[in-house]
Amino acid sequence: MPFPLIRPLRLATSSLLLLLCALAHAQSASQPAAANTPVTRPAGSAPVDGTAPTPGGAAAAAAPTAADAALLSRDARRIYELSRDKLVQIRTLLRNADTQASIGSGFFVSADGLIVTNFHVASQLALEPERYRGVYVTMEGLEGEVELLAFDVQRDLAVLRAKGRTAAAPVLSFRPAPEALAQGERIYSLGNPLDIGFAVTEGTYNGLVKRSFYPRIFFGGTLNPGMSGGPAVDDAGRVLGVNVAKRLDGEQVSFLIPAEFAQALVQRAANAEPITQPAYGEMTKQLMGHQQLLTDRFLKAPFREQRHGNYRVPVPDDTLARCWGSGRDPGFPGLNLERTQCQADSDVVAGDFNTGAVRLAYEAYNAPTLGAVRFARVFSQSFANEQLPKRGNRHQTAAECSERYVDPGSLPLRAVVCLSAYRKLPGLYNMTILAASVNQPTQGVLGRLDVQGIAFDNGMKLAHHYLQAFRWEAAP
Repeated sequence: MPFPLIRPLRLATSSLLLLLCALAHAQSASQPAAANTPVTRPAGSAPVDGTAPTPGGAAAAAAPTAADAALLSRDARRIYELSRDKLVQIRTLLRNADTQASIGSGFFVSADGLIVTNFHVASQLALEPERYRGVYVTMEGLEGEVELLAFDVQRDLAVLRAKGRTAAAPVLSFRPAPEALAQGERIYSLGNPLDIGFAVTEGTYNGLVKRSFYPRIFFGGTLNPGMSGGPAVDDAGRVLGVNVAKRLDGEQVSFLIPAEFAQALVQRAANAEPITQPAYGEMTKQLMGHQQLLTDRFLKAPFREQRHGNYRVPVPDDTLARCWGSGRDPGFPGLNLERTQCQADSDVVAGDFNTGAVRLAYEAYNAPTLGAVRFARVFSQSFANEQLPKRGNRHQTAAECSERYVDPGSLPLRAVVCLSAYRKLPGLYNMTILAASVNQPTQGVLGRLDVQGIAFDNGMKLAHHYLQAFRWEAAP
C-alpha cells in the first residue's frame, strides 16, 4: 500500500506543464498528464442552469459572422507581415557533429542584434558551451552565429546577440507598461512550431495565472514545441509576452512570460560580456534567490488545517498551492483511507531538469475492525514503501536520511528527513520529510513534504514549520 509519490501527485493534480523547448530533447522527455474529462453541452441542449435554449438567442447572437472571421484573418496576416523579418529560429548544434540538438524561437529587440528567447532554449549554451554552439536563422534563410549574454532562470528567459551582423537588425518594440491589457484582448503568438515554418497563432488575453509563483499570462491560444521564446504581440505588433509553456491536459491553455521581465533582462544584457564558460555559478546564484523567496512565502503564510477525523494536518494557503483529495478507497475493505495531494506552481528550469517544486501529500487511516496488530502492520508497511533516491545520478547524490521521534505538541510523530545534494549546484538540496503519527492503535496519518532546490538552513526551517503544524484534537 504505497504512499503517493511525486509522479502520481503530478497526475492527480493535473498541473503538469509541457515546456515548449527543443524538439530534440523536450518532447522525448516529457510525460503525458492525466486529462480530466471536460463537461460539454451539445448544441441546442439545455444550459447547465436548466433553462431551455431560445432559438436565435444568445448562442446564435454570439456566433462569429463571415465578416468577423475575415477581419480576424486580415489582422493575423497584417501581424505576420509586420513581424516576419524580426523573427528568428534558435538552433543549438553539437560542435563536433554540427547536428541540431534543440530548436526554439526568438526575436530581435535591438538594432545591434540582441535576441530574446527562453532560457530552456539556450540552456545548453549556458551550461555546456564547450560542447554546443548556437545559431539563428531568419525567415529568409539567413544564418548566423549567436552568443549568450544573460539569462534569468527564475523567469525562463535568455538574451543572445547575433554575431557579425553588418546591417542594423529590424526590431520588435515592447508595449509600454502603463498600457494594461484588457480581459479578452486579442493576442498573436509567433514562432516556428515543430520546425515546420514560422507561424502566427491568434488567441486572447485571460489575465494572469492564479497561484503561479512568478507572473504568467494566461494565453487562450495554441502553442506548440518549437515556439518557445517567440514573441506574443498585440494588435499593433508590440511585444507583450514571450511564449513559454502550455497545459498538456487542456486545449488552448497556454502561458506567456510578461514582457516587463524580458525588458529588464535586455537592459542587463546590453553591456554584458558573452558567456563562454559553464555558467553553473550564475545559475546557482539565481536558484538560491528562488529558494529564498520560496521559503519566505511559505513561512509568512500560515498553514491551513485539514481535518481527518481527530487529526489536523497542514496544507498550504490557497494562494500558494492547489490541493486535491479523495475519499474512501474501495480497494481496501475494512480500511477508511483518505488522500490529499498539494502542489505549488513553483518549478523552474535548470538545464535538462526542473527544480524548485514544493509538493505535499497525506494518507489518513481509520480501521477500527482490523485490530491494533494488523493495523500496525499495514500502517508500517505503507511508511516503509516510500521511495527515496537511494542511488545518485549525474545531477544529485544519493539521499542521506535521519530518523527520530518528535513531539511538537499534541501529536507525537515518527519523522524522517532526507537530503540529496546537487552535484553542480553547491549548497542546494532536494529535501523529503516523512511523518507518521504514533498516538492511536487503529488510526494514523502519514504526511510527505518534498521540496526541490532548497538551501540547508531554509530546509530545516521548512521542516520545523511543517512538523509543528500537525495536531491531534481529542473528542470532547
